[in-house]
Amino acid sequence: MKIGILSKRTKMLAGKLKVFFENRGDEVTIYTDKNLILNENLFQNDFFILKSKKLFYLYAAFYLEANNIPIFPNPELTFRHKNRIEAHFMIKQAGLTAPDYYFGTFETLRKNKDKLNFPLLLKPIMSSGSRGIKIIKSLEDLPKDANQLIYLEEYLNGTHYDVYFIKDEICQLEKPPLSNEHVDMNKVALSDDVKEIIIKWKNTFNIPFGHLDMVREENTEKLYVVDPGNFPEFTNWKREGDFIVKIGNIILEQYNQLKI
Repeated sequence: MKIGILSKRTKMLAGKLKVFFENRGDEVTIYTDKNLILNENLFQNDFFILKSKKLFYLYAAFYLEANNIPIFPNPELTFRHKNRIEAHFMIKQAGLTAPDYYFGTFETLRKNKDKLNFPLLLKPIMSSGSRGIKIIKSLEDLPKDANQLIYLEEYLNGTHYDVYFIKDEICQLEKPPLSNEHVDMNKVALSDDVKEIIIKWKNTFNIPFGHLDMVREENTEKLYVVDPGNFPEFTNWKREGDFIVKIGNIILEQYNQLKI
């Protein structure tokens, strides 16, 4: 089988998956910014893996899907993970609790400043993870560009978790606030409410693996889902077994379903 991987990089998880499939006898090409062109040459592949949520790769994924080339994960679902507002409503759709958010230009936010409860988090609207996030303590901390749309999210004091899942296996980790998944994290015992959240998430969207960033709010002990991810690097996966093999086999299962 000829497999294409849409990825920002050729190493890390994309590189490990390439080795996994090549060891099976598959032919694998990783498409990065350097060699990805949206044309019919992509159709020589039997199947694609959408590793990156960057818009360029999402456009390629929609192009492939429109031409009946099997691709996993689903491009539309991947886009919803990347768009902050879409992700917010995904969390709500699953019956989970998300932080409040505010969205508008600086002038709109200024006119409604009495409704803003500082501190807030400034987040890129098309992003995921911790990149580009900044704590905003007042209106003066915001960009003043009249045409720029600003996404602000409720800041939560509490314990931060990164929770991986691969099918029924769940790995709950405590993480430093506002950090990415590559910092060293301590595995903690899986709590019942975290397990329930992961099960709801998986079942609502039929997602076989991924992760959720959560915060247990200090005063109420309530759990908030603050960021979903559908294809993490699993840098801190701390359970038995080779997660590359687990993910690789899931991808093969998904290909067989899409092929049908």
